Amino acid sequence: MVDADHPAESGAIDATGTTGAIDVDPGGDEDAAVIVAASTVLSEAPPEHDSVDDEGEYADDIDLDGEYDPDGEGVLAPGRERPLLGRRRPDTIAVLLFANSPILESSIPISVFGVDRRDAGVPNYRLLVCAAEPGPLRTTGGVELIAPYGLDALARAGTVIVPAWHSPSRMPPPPVLEALRRAHREGARIVGLCGGAFVLAAAGLLDDRPATTHWMYAPALAKRYPKVRVDPRELYVDDGDILTSAGTAAGIDLCLHLVRLDHGPDAANALARRLVVPAHRIGGQAQYMDLTLPEEISGDPLATVISWALENLADRFDIEQLATRAYMSRRTFDRRFRTLTGSAPLQWLLTQRVLQAQRLLETTDLQVEEIARRCGFRSPVALRGHFRKQLGVPPASYRETFRTRGPEETGDEEVCARAVG
Repeated sequence: MVDADHPAESGAIDATGTTGAIDVDPGGDEDAAVIVAASTVLSEAPPEHDSVDDEGEYADDIDLDGEYDPDGEGVLAPGRERPLLGRRRPDTIAVLLFANSPILESSIPISVFGVDRRDAGVPNYRLLVCAAEPGPLRTTGGVELIAPYGLDALARAGTVIVPAWHSPSRMPPPPVLEALRRAHREGARIVGLCGGAFVLAAAGLLDDRPATTHWMYAPALAKRYPKVRVDPRELYVDDGDILTSAGTAAGIDLCLHLVRLDHGPDAANALARRLVVPAHRIGGQAQYMDLTLPEEISGDPLATVISWALENLADRFDIEQLATRAYMSRRTFDRRFRTLTGSAPLQWLLTQRVLQAQRLLETTDLQVEEIARRCGFRSPVALRGHFRKQLGVPPASYRETFRTRGPEETGDEEVCARAVG
């Protein structure tokens, strides 16, 4: 244990296994002794994941009931109406990892919140990396991660982040769901990055709330948890005490947003510069979606109607015509369609027309007027309005960012000729 004469004032133990966050008085050998002791605490953690005390040390006598102290223990965290209960601290972040999850998504909050960047004007957070079970967690890339803390550490955090989940079709362990519900009841801010939204939804924390996830899994989230108001267009959704992000890199956007909420735009901008990413990205994840039908849709009887609609977007047809093609009443068609895609038919159709416009902007030099006609919009004005509403950027800006150019346009003719020859 760390010597009581040298308390670690700013997060004694970095749960990532590093010692950069240990803050003690300078003193040569004493500093080294504290660092060695901190490393020993991590390496000697018992497999059953003992509790942690205020300074990140393991302890056996912690009251995990989360009683709120009206005399000052409870802290009103930024952007939240409820006080944190008991020992929860707004500057403490718990990251909950699972085996078989993607390593990039799992590591994003650790990279953002687990590195000391005070020299850049970014305040420190206390980071607790947690898991539901002891032992190495093998990621999809084969790399194994070790979480020093167990689920009981969630009782300490002002923010709990679930960065990934390995299977949208599987339920998370019941102890995980209960720990998340309890953390939320006690005032913690709960965050789901990418597939982590499925874990929050399984805990019932997204019921009747807006949320997002990776666009590829948005239909599955809407189908499995119909009470969730899934919005696949956004990079992240901030619903106060519950926040979710879209896929992979959008987790960085949401983590920057958390820093902005906690410490202001200057700190978030400084962090973005260190990470070499934009502080704000223009538009949502709708820019990155494709036209491929999800596998679960392809096997449904409505797939034929959906495929016909995608192949004939230049024609002006309405939802009544689609219902007729499906041999259903409009009401039945609406219900089946929402269950299958997570979207209302009209909104889906508008989204597909905009997606087709995206593809044409990326791969052709067609004028916007012609693109509008080929996508079934009445006019270029209608295309621009729906395009900006869904993607957050005008067609011209989108083309400038995503236009795919051939060798004759990039000056690579000679290089290609040599490669062929």
